[in-house]
Amino acid sequence: MWRGLLLKGTTCLQQVSAQSLLRQRHFSSQCFRLLTCRFLHKLREIPCIPKLKGTDHFLSHNLIRNYKKDAKSTVEFPLSPITVTDIKQYLRSKDIPFHDGYSCLHIPSIFINPSTRKDSFSLFIDKTTGQFLCKDTLVEGSWEDLQDCLEVMQKDEEDSLSPRVLLGYPESLEEQEERERELREVQGIWSSSVPLTDLQDEEAQLIKTMYQITKISNATLKKFGVRLFKPTKCLVFPWFGGPDSSLKGIKLLSAQRIDAEKVTYNEATVPKSSSYFNLFGLPLVSRMDSEVVVTGSELDALAVSQGTGLPSVALPRGVNCLPPALLPYLEQFKRVTLWLGGDIRSWEASKIFSRKLGLRRCTLVRPGEFHPCPLEALSQGKNLSRILKASIPAAHKSIVSFKQLREDVYGELMNTDQVAGVKWTRFPELTRILKGHRKGELTVFTGPTGSGKTTFISELALDLCMQGVNTLWGSFEINNVRLAKIMLTQFAMQRLEENLEQYDFWADKFEELPLYFMTFHGQQNIKTVLDTMQHAVYLYDINHVIIDNLQFMMGQENLSLDKFAVQDHIIGVFRKFATNNSCHVTLIIHPRKEEDDRELQTASIFGSAKASQEADNVLILQEKKLVTCPGRRSLQVTKNRFDGDVGIFPLDFIKSSLTFSTPIKGKLKLRKVTAKPGNEEEVQEKGNNVTLKKDEGKKEKEKATKTAKASQAVKSPVNGSGKAK
Repeated sequence: MWRGLLLKGTTCLQQVSAQSLLRQRHFSSQCFRLLTCRFLHKLREIPCIPKLKGTDHFLSHNLIRNYKKDAKSTVEFPLSPITVTDIKQYLRSKDIPFHDGYSCLHIPSIFINPSTRKDSFSLFIDKTTGQFLCKDTLVEGSWEDLQDCLEVMQKDEEDSLSPRVLLGYPESLEEQEERERELREVQGIWSSSVPLTDLQDEEAQLIKTMYQITKISNATLKKFGVRLFKPTKCLVFPWFGGPDSSLKGIKLLSAQRIDAEKVTYNEATVPKSSSYFNLFGLPLVSRMDSEVVVTGSELDALAVSQGTGLPSVALPRGVNCLPPALLPYLEQFKRVTLWLGGDIRSWEASKIFSRKLGLRRCTLVRPGEFHPCPLEALSQGKNLSRILKASIPAAHKSIVSFKQLREDVYGELMNTDQVAGVKWTRFPELTRILKGHRKGELTVFTGPTGSGKTTFISELALDLCMQGVNTLWGSFEINNVRLAKIMLTQFAMQRLEENLEQYDFWADKFEELPLYFMTFHGQQNIKTVLDTMQHAVYLYDINHVIIDNLQFMMGQENLSLDKFAVQDHIIGVFRKFATNNSCHVTLIIHPRKEEDDRELQTASIFGSAKASQEADNVLILQEKKLVTCPGRRSLQVTKNRFDGDVGIFPLDFIKSSLTFSTPIKGKLKLRKVTAKPGNEEEVQEKGNNVTLKKDEGKKEKEKATKTAKASQAVKSPVNGSGKAK
């Protein structure tokens, strides 16, 4: 449960009757004292509740801390952020020995009897979040929970605590039913699947060809426990965990043929991906192993193990996410080699993950023509051990030479399409201009008040999120419920209030998107927002942050300062955040007040100097006000630092689905807007180079006049000088 609280969101304090909770579960004296300690510790952080003294006062108010599981999409920074210095100081004050690891601090487990504990430092504390995990008992919790446990031990003069002291609070009936249903589904699929080694030779060869694993031996497949679910021809990868190494979940890999040459592979997990915490291959790793290879897929882990003989594990969600809850399981290794794939995106993910794991021990396999993904390298007969030896250290210096950058430059030249970023599927014209959505960039977006900025940017972000871009929304103008409603409508492409029977179907699919929301509303301090963004990047590997909008960052405490100086500072902070965290930041800024008949320009952005200089991309949602019908909208790209292309294209708003779309071919496509004296309505079109109807009428009149004059000249007699008589 505690891991779920960490990954699904934050906890909230509720005032409920203590007796009603105690009737549900009987607590030991240690557990009750721990609950009391937690509650009092939490109350000190809530300004609206007076500080309490002692448990008698606590019981007289019938209050107790209770956790409510929020949706995974809510992200809120802890009320009291912890630093590694604070953790070390506290441990020293309690005379607790610790080892300084790569991403965690190691201490002796307080949930094991000292006589059996020996010198084992099996309790791991995350240096960034303070979350802890005991690998021997699988007890886990927050930094506050660990503090409370240590305080109880000190007061009772105990050497250890029972692991049951941190049992989760009673689950709701719906949660119990869902967990039991998922467990039955896991057991049912696993028992119905068969090892690939039990298949007939022809059938086994067909399956191996389908999944491109003809080079993977039966011994390797048996070693990792890979099976086949015959009804759907899916490969089944098990997740064994816990002290008894029981079956906790499975991942299904299916193949689907699109045409004669192309096959797509789809993954599904049980339990659902938000609760799937597995390092595939971890049970095969010995405690004596000091080196491991981390891959982006289970099949790559099989290839590495067979080709090198080294321990290999696979990330549960590919190269998109490395959950911090899995970091303690990688602490024992002195060297971690990240071989996440053979493209630029996996290379970027490797550099990001190496920061979590510790730069000093990480090496990266650089993608390229001679370094494909492990499975492809094995199929091509390449020497995987030689490729691993050619891996480079993740640690870098502040100054580099071109010799160190040479391979990176060559990689970008060879993979131009991947370097351009993730393509928009709903806005192909935007892809044509910007080429794609890239990490580490800052996009400034503006548009007239009421033109649909939030609605448009939500669909733009949803398009990327559906392609696996982990997204964090910071909406300060409208609350998260309304924003989620808009995005769900755009996702379903219909108004669900008219089809409520379909709500659960679309909500279940929408919930699986890597989409998170900050819980702020109204004016906020920039430091608080920045801390929350940093927190989310570490926990959820966020690739895209949307801030709606900049004006809400300029809080009341800055009234005495120049508002333009404050805005310049905030933009600089977001620019630095995007660069340092390899995360794309989209910043919505309101424009200056302009006349209704004037189109917005880059100079129309409020405080535009710093915004336009720091931004990599500048997007403007143009709206031309009309009297007889809704305004015509178009999206204009006025800055593109990637390759310099700019342009404009029209948008059609579809009210039934709250979506924008590019008009179909045949309609006028705006490319470049020019305001000429006496002809402000002229619009250039790229495809046919036509003008508006007024200009077409003028040309037709001029053509008719010329034709009439020519015919008159033919009919009139001409003298020798060429002049008509």
